[in-house]
Amino acid sequence: MGEPYRADYRGPVFHFFWPLTRYLTVHITALLLGLVFYVLNRATVIGRGNVPRERNTLLLSNHQTMIDSFLVATAAYFGPSFVKPFLIPWNPAAEENFFKNSFWAWWADNWKCIPVKRGRKDGRALHRMIRAGLGGTMVLFPEGTRSRDGEIRDGKAGAGFVVLANQPKVVPVTVDGLYDVLPVGSSFPRLFKHIWLAFGKPIDYSEYLGQPRTREAAHEIVDDVIGILRAQLAGLRQLQAGEIDREAFDRILNREEESP
Repeated sequence: MGEPYRADYRGPVFHFFWPLTRYLTVHITALLLGLVFYVLNRATVIGRGNVPRERNTLLLSNHQTMIDSFLVATAAYFGPSFVKPFLIPWNPAAEENFFKNSFWAWWADNWKCIPVKRGRKDGRALHRMIRAGLGGTMVLFPEGTRSRDGEIRDGKAGAGFVVLANQPKVVPVTVDGLYDVLPVGSSFPRLFKHIWLAFGKPIDYSEYLGQPRTREAAHEIVDDVIGILRAQLAGLRQLQAGEIDREAFDRILNREEESP
């Protein structure tokens, strides 16, 4: 697989300071975002104990807004990342939004963003994700792009190829309410909403170990993940509406069969 991925278009001076600038940029930004997520918008996080604090962990989330990855990353690892910086996740990021000028590109690189070209069929970005994921953690969106209505769209094969290549610990993550905070077309977050985030039990894809990395296998994995995310989202909305209790929702996160 070669050397672990880093921003390979940057020079030696950037990389010399990068461990420090990355650490400071992520944690200072996370503190500011924490004010938005947890104080000005109530964020309820469920199932954080399902997230392994290990390298080669892949968090697969539904995608409602441009700031989903920041919520998922801070909810999963903020705190432990102070002493284990490798827990700061890598994130795929739309090149046209996060790398549109030199300042945003610098900030995105320090937030461990991997640029993805418009259209999202970017083989080089996929190769970078595979390299980066082995040595740390990563947030990916199986849908490939943001939802326009808050519902979960069909998935793309990219996340499945990362699973086939790296055999990571795969955690399904469901976000709800962020669509109301930052709808498509909005530039600034809305306040005083209620955000929900749930981490499901890790998914075992060891059956694919040693099998060919085909597009069909990648789609099988992504379709399975999308099904789990949709079940989690439906359960999360039932929990919000008071239709089920926390114990019932925990069974959904653990993918337990209902008792007859």
